[in-house]
Amino acid sequence: MDMAVGKKRKTTRELVDFSELPEGCISDFIALTGPRDACQLSVVCTAFKSAADSDSVWARLLQADVHSMFPRASGAPLQFSSLKQLYFSLCHRPILIDGGKLSFSLNRSSGKKCYMLSARALSITWGDTPMYWTWKSLPDSRFLEVAQLLDVCWLEIRARIDVRMLSPSTLYAANMVFKFNPDSYGFKNLPIEVRVRPVDGEAILERTVYLNQQNGGRRHRILGMQMPLGLRGHDHNLELQEDVPREGSQKEREDGWLEIELGELCNDGRDGEMELSAMQEQLTPCYLRVRQLKGVRQ
Repeated sequence: MDMAVGKKRKTTRELVDFSELPEGCISDFIALTGPRDACQLSVVCTAFKSAADSDSVWARLLQADVHSMFPRASGAPLQFSSLKQLYFSLCHRPILIDGGKLSFSLNRSSGKKCYMLSARALSITWGDTPMYWTWKSLPDSRFLEVAQLLDVCWLEIRARIDVRMLSPSTLYAANMVFKFNPDSYGFKNLPIEVRVRPVDGEAILERTVYLNQQNGGRRHRILGMQMPLGLRGHDHNLELQEDVPREGSQKEREDGWLEIELGELCNDGRDGEMELSAMQEQLTPCYLRVRQLKGVRQ
Protein backbone atom coordinates (compact mmCIF):
# COMPACT_ATOMS: atom_id res chain seq x y z
CA MET A 1 0.00 0.00 0.00
CA ASP A 2 2.75 2.42 0.96
CA MET A 3 4.66 1.55 -2.21
CA ALA A 4 1.59 2.28 -4.35
CA VAL A 5 1.08 5.67 -2.73
CA GLY A 6 4.75 6.52 -3.21
CA LYS A 7 4.54 5.52 -6.85
CA LYS A 8 1.44 7.66 -7.38
CA ARG A 9 3.09 10.70 -5.82
CA LYS A 10 6.17 10.28 -8.01
CA THR A 11 4.02 10.09 -11.12
CA THR A 12 2.21 13.28 -10.09
CA ARG A 13 5.50 15.13 -9.75
CA GLU A 14 6.62 13.97 -13.16
CA LEU A 15 3.47 15.39 -14.74
CA VAL A 16 3.92 18.92 -13.40
CA ASP A 17 4.06 21.35 -16.35
CA PHE A 18 5.49 24.74 -15.40
CA SER A 19 4.21 26.20 -18.64
CA GLU A 20 0.68 25.85 -17.26
CA LEU A 21 1.42 28.29 -14.43
CA PRO A 22 -0.18 31.73 -14.83
CA GLU A 23 2.13 34.12 -16.67
CA GLY A 24 1.91 36.56 -13.77
CA CYS A 25 3.28 33.91 -11.44
CA ILE A 26 6.13 33.12 -13.83
CA SER A 27 6.87 36.83 -14.24
CA ASP A 28 7.06 37.36 -10.48
CA PHE A 29 9.46 34.44 -10.18
CA ILE A 30 11.74 35.65 -13.01
CA ALA A 31 11.76 39.24 -11.74
CA LEU A 32 13.19 37.98 -8.43
CA THR A 33 16.27 36.57 -10.18
CA GLY A 34 18.37 38.92 -12.30
CA PRO A 35 19.03 39.97 -15.91
CA ARG A 36 21.33 37.04 -16.66
CA ASP A 37 18.93 34.46 -15.19
CA ALA A 38 15.98 36.08 -16.96
CA CYS A 39 17.69 35.56 -20.32
CA GLN A 40 18.57 31.97 -19.50
CA LEU A 41 15.04 31.18 -18.31
CA SER A 42 13.56 32.55 -21.53
CA VAL A 43 14.68 29.39 -23.37
CA VAL A 44 12.93 26.97 -20.98
CA CYS A 45 9.61 27.07 -22.79
CA THR A 46 7.26 29.41 -24.65
CA ALA A 47 5.51 30.55 -21.48
CA PHE A 48 8.81 31.40 -19.82
CA LYS A 49 10.01 33.29 -22.89
CA SER A 50 6.84 35.34 -23.00
CA ALA A 51 7.21 36.25 -19.33
CA ALA A 52 10.97 36.81 -19.49
CA ASP A 53 10.60 39.23 -22.41
CA SER A 54 7.73 41.18 -20.87
CA ASP A 55 7.95 44.82 -19.79
CA SER A 56 6.57 43.85 -16.38
CA VAL A 57 9.72 41.80 -15.69
CA TRP A 58 12.23 44.30 -17.10
CA ALA A 59 10.57 47.21 -15.32
CA ARG A 60 11.63 45.47 -12.10
CA LEU A 61 15.06 44.45 -13.36
CA LEU A 62 15.87 48.02 -14.45
CA GLN A 63 16.91 50.21 -11.54
CA ALA A 64 14.15 52.62 -10.58
CA ASP A 65 16.01 55.83 -11.44
CA VAL A 66 17.26 54.80 -14.89
CA HIS A 67 14.55 56.83 -16.62
CA SER A 68 15.72 59.96 -14.77
CA MET A 69 18.86 59.85 -16.95
CA PHE A 70 16.97 60.55 -20.18
CA PRO A 71 16.24 64.27 -19.55
CA ARG A 72 19.96 64.69 -18.82
CA ALA A 73 21.03 63.00 -22.09
CA SER A 74 22.80 64.77 -24.93
CA GLY A 75 21.91 64.12 -28.57
CA ALA A 76 18.92 62.33 -30.08
CA PRO A 77 16.39 60.67 -27.75
CA LEU A 78 16.96 56.97 -27.11
CA GLN A 79 14.65 54.77 -29.20
CA PHE A 80 13.40 51.41 -27.87
CA SER A 81 10.38 49.18 -28.44
CA SER A 82 10.54 47.29 -25.12
CA LEU A 83 12.18 47.64 -21.73
CA LYS A 84 14.35 44.61 -22.48
CA GLN A 85 15.64 46.35 -25.60
CA LEU A 86 16.27 49.49 -23.53
CA TYR A 87 18.23 47.44 -21.00
CA PHE A 88 20.60 45.92 -23.55
CA SER A 89 20.93 49.19 -25.42
CA LEU A 90 22.23 50.80 -22.22
CA CYS A 91 24.58 47.85 -21.69
CA HIS A 92 26.20 48.13 -25.13
CA ARG A 93 25.82 51.81 -26.03
CA PRO A 94 26.50 54.25 -23.16
CA ILE A 95 24.63 57.53 -23.34
CA LEU A 96 26.21 60.93 -22.72
CA ILE A 97 24.61 63.02 -19.98
CA ASP A 98 25.21 66.36 -18.25
CA GLY A 99 26.37 68.23 -21.33
CA GLY A 100 28.48 65.34 -22.57
CA LYS A 101 30.81 65.37 -19.56
CA LEU A 102 29.58 62.05 -18.20
CA SER A 103 28.57 58.75 -19.78
CA PHE A 104 26.04 56.32 -18.31
CA SER A 105 25.60 52.61 -18.96
CA LEU A 106 24.47 49.40 -17.27
CA ASN A 107 26.47 46.37 -16.27
CA ARG A 108 25.11 43.58 -18.48
CA SER A 109 25.11 40.81 -15.86
CA SER A 110 23.73 42.72 -12.88
CA GLY A 111 22.00 45.82 -14.26
CA LYS A 112 24.00 48.02 -11.88
CA LYS A 113 24.81 51.56 -13.00
CA CYS A 114 28.21 52.42 -14.50
CA TYR A 115 29.63 55.85 -15.26
CA MET A 116 32.62 57.40 -16.98
CA LEU A 117 33.81 60.94 -16.39
CA SER A 118 35.29 62.81 -19.32
CA ALA A 119 38.47 64.87 -18.99
CA ARG A 120 36.26 67.99 -18.96
CA ALA A 121 34.58 66.69 -15.79
CA LEU A 122 37.91 66.52 -13.96
CA SER A 123 39.96 69.18 -12.23
CA ILE A 124 43.35 69.20 -13.96
CA THR A 125 46.05 71.52 -12.69
CA TRP A 126 46.99 73.93 -15.53
CA GLY A 127 44.41 72.18 -17.71
CA ASP A 128 43.35 75.49 -19.31
CA THR A 129 46.91 76.71 -19.92
CA PRO A 130 47.75 76.08 -23.61
CA MET A 131 51.49 75.76 -23.05
CA TYR A 132 50.90 72.81 -20.72
CA TRP A 133 47.70 71.16 -21.94
CA THR A 134 45.63 71.13 -25.10
CA TRP A 135 42.24 69.66 -25.95
CA LYS A 136 41.50 67.59 -29.02
CA SER A 137 39.02 65.10 -30.48
CA LEU A 138 39.92 61.44 -30.99
CA PRO A 139 37.88 59.04 -33.13
CA ASP A 140 37.98 56.23 -30.54
CA SER A 141 36.71 58.34 -27.65
CA ARG A 142 33.03 58.54 -26.74
CA PHE A 143 33.57 62.12 -25.57
CA LEU A 144 33.91 65.23 -27.72
CA GLU A 145 37.28 66.19 -26.26
CA VAL A 146 40.21 64.56 -24.51
CA ALA A 147 43.01 66.29 -22.60
CA GLN A 148 46.48 66.20 -24.14
CA LEU A 149 49.37 66.87 -21.80
CA LEU A 150 52.21 68.77 -23.46
CA ASP A 151 54.83 69.67 -20.88
CA VAL A 152 54.46 69.98 -17.11
CA CYS A 153 56.63 69.41 -14.06
CA TRP A 154 53.63 68.67 -11.83
CA LEU A 155 50.74 66.36 -12.63
CA GLU A 156 47.63 66.70 -10.50
CA ILE A 157 44.20 65.37 -11.44
CA ARG A 158 41.12 65.37 -9.20
CA ALA A 159 37.64 63.96 -9.62
CA ARG A 160 34.60 64.45 -7.40
CA ILE A 161 31.82 61.88 -7.30
CA ASP A 162 28.53 61.96 -5.42
CA VAL A 163 28.29 58.36 -4.21
CA ARG A 164 24.50 58.59 -4.10
CA MET A 165 24.43 58.28 -7.91
CA LEU A 166 25.97 54.79 -7.65
CA SER A 167 23.93 51.62 -7.23
CA PRO A 168 23.28 50.93 -3.52
CA SER A 169 25.48 48.49 -1.59
CA THR A 170 27.75 47.97 -4.59
CA LEU A 171 31.54 48.19 -4.64
CA TYR A 172 32.92 50.26 -7.52
CA ALA A 173 36.46 50.54 -8.84
CA ALA A 174 37.71 53.86 -10.19
CA ASN A 175 40.15 53.52 -13.09
CA MET A 176 42.10 56.08 -15.09
CA VAL A 177 42.06 55.22 -18.80
CA PHE A 178 44.86 56.58 -20.97
CA LYS A 179 47.01 55.97 -24.02
CA PHE A 180 50.65 56.65 -24.95
CA ASN A 181 51.55 58.63 -28.07
CA PRO A 182 54.64 57.42 -30.06
CA ASP A 183 56.71 60.51 -29.20
CA SER A 184 56.27 60.57 -25.41
CA TYR A 185 58.80 59.59 -22.78
CA GLY A 186 59.51 59.52 -19.05
CA PHE A 187 56.81 57.04 -18.05
CA LYS A 188 58.78 53.91 -17.31
CA ASN A 189 57.70 52.70 -13.85
CA LEU A 190 56.47 56.20 -13.06
CA PRO A 191 54.92 56.30 -9.55
CA ILE A 192 51.63 58.16 -9.18
CA GLU A 193 50.37 58.95 -5.68
CA VAL A 194 46.64 58.23 -5.37
CA ARG A 195 44.26 59.32 -2.63
CA VAL A 196 40.56 58.73 -1.94
CA ARG A 197 38.79 60.86 0.65
CA PRO A 198 35.50 62.54 1.53
CA VAL A 199 35.51 66.10 0.17
CA ASP A 200 35.41 67.51 3.70
CA GLY A 201 37.36 64.75 5.45
CA GLU A 202 40.61 62.85 5.81
CA ALA A 203 41.95 60.33 3.31
CA ILE A 204 40.54 56.82 3.66
CA LEU A 205 42.92 55.36 1.07
CA GLU A 206 46.44 56.31 0.02
CA ARG A 207 48.44 54.17 -2.39
CA THR A 208 51.00 54.28 -5.18
CA VAL A 209 50.25 53.14 -8.72
CA TYR A 210 52.72 52.87 -11.58
CA LEU A 211 52.55 53.98 -15.20
CA ASN A 212 54.85 51.95 -17.42
CA GLN A 213 55.17 52.66 -21.13
CA GLN A 214 57.13 49.43 -21.88
CA ASN A 215 58.18 50.67 -25.27
CA GLY A 216 61.62 49.14 -25.75
CA GLY A 217 63.38 52.46 -25.24
CA ARG A 218 61.16 54.50 -27.58
CA ARG A 219 59.94 57.91 -26.46
CA HIS A 220 56.21 58.01 -25.76
CA ARG A 221 53.71 60.56 -24.59
CA ILE A 222 50.41 59.84 -22.95
CA LEU A 223 47.56 60.49 -25.36
CA GLY A 224 44.26 61.30 -23.75
CA MET A 225 42.79 60.41 -20.40
CA GLN A 226 39.39 59.28 -19.07
CA MET A 227 37.96 58.03 -15.78
CA PRO A 228 35.35 55.21 -15.63
CA LEU A 229 33.17 54.11 -12.71
CA GLY A 230 32.55 50.41 -13.06
CA LEU A 231 31.66 47.37 -10.88
CA ARG A 232 34.09 45.05 -9.00
CA GLY A 233 37.61 47.40 -10.40
CA HIS A 234 60.78 61.49 -9.56
CA ASP A 235 63.12 61.90 -11.78
CA HIS A 236 62.13 60.52 -15.17
CA ASN A 237 65.66 59.22 -15.71
CA LEU A 238 65.54 57.13 -12.54
CA GLU A 239 64.48 53.54 -13.12
CA LEU A 240 62.86 51.78 -10.17
CA GLN A 241 64.55 48.65 -8.94
CA GLU A 242 62.80 45.34 -9.54
CA ASP A 243 62.35 44.78 -5.80
CA VAL A 244 60.39 48.02 -5.35
CA PRO A 245 56.82 46.96 -4.41
CA ARG A 246 54.13 47.86 -6.94
CA GLU A 247 50.79 48.41 -5.27
CA GLY A 248 49.04 48.98 -8.59
CA SER A 249 49.96 48.62 -12.23
CA GLN A 250 48.27 49.30 -15.54
CA LYS A 251 46.63 46.76 -17.82
CA GLU A 252 45.52 46.84 -21.43
CA ARG A 253 41.83 47.03 -22.29
CA GLU A 254 40.05 45.32 -25.16
CA ASP A 255 39.80 48.65 -27.03
CA GLY A 256 43.59 49.12 -26.99
CA TRP A 257 43.64 51.76 -24.24
CA LEU A 258 45.37 51.26 -20.89
CA GLU A 259 43.74 51.54 -17.49
CA ILE A 260 44.98 51.67 -13.93
CA GLU A 261 42.89 51.41 -10.77
CA LEU A 262 42.89 54.45 -8.52
CA GLY A 263 40.61 53.27 -5.73
CA GLU A 264 37.21 51.96 -4.67
CA LEU A 265 33.89 53.63 -3.90
CA CYS A 266 30.63 52.37 -2.38
CA ASN A 267 27.16 53.82 -1.95
CA ASP A 268 26.51 52.74 1.64
CA GLY A 269 23.58 55.08 2.19
CA ARG A 270 25.56 58.03 3.52
CA ASP A 271 25.40 61.40 1.79
CA GLY A 272 28.34 63.35 0.47
CA GLU A 273 30.94 63.60 -2.26
CA MET A 274 34.13 61.60 -2.54
CA GLU A 275 37.29 62.95 -4.14
CA LEU A 276 39.87 60.89 -6.01
CA SER A 277 43.23 62.44 -6.78
CA ALA A 278 46.29 61.33 -8.74
CA MET A 279 49.53 63.27 -8.35
CA GLN A 280 53.13 63.19 -9.59
CA GLU A 281 55.50 66.08 -8.85
CA GLN A 282 58.05 65.59 -11.65
CA LEU A 283 57.04 64.79 -15.21
CA THR A 284 58.37 65.10 -18.74
CA PRO A 285 56.37 66.01 -21.87
CA CYS A 286 53.42 63.70 -22.38
CA TYR A 287 49.86 63.36 -23.63
CA LEU A 288 47.18 62.35 -21.14
CA ARG A 289 43.56 61.32 -21.71
CA VAL A 290 41.04 60.46 -19.02
CA ARG A 291 38.14 58.50 -20.37
CA GLN A 292 35.30 57.29 -18.27
CA LEU A 293 36.24 57.10 -14.44
CA LYS A 294 36.23 53.47 -16.99
CA GLY A 295 37.59 55.81 -14.67
CA VAL A 296 35.52 54.08 -11.85
CA ARG A 297 34.61 50.53 -12.81
CA GLN A 298 31.60 48.87 -11.26
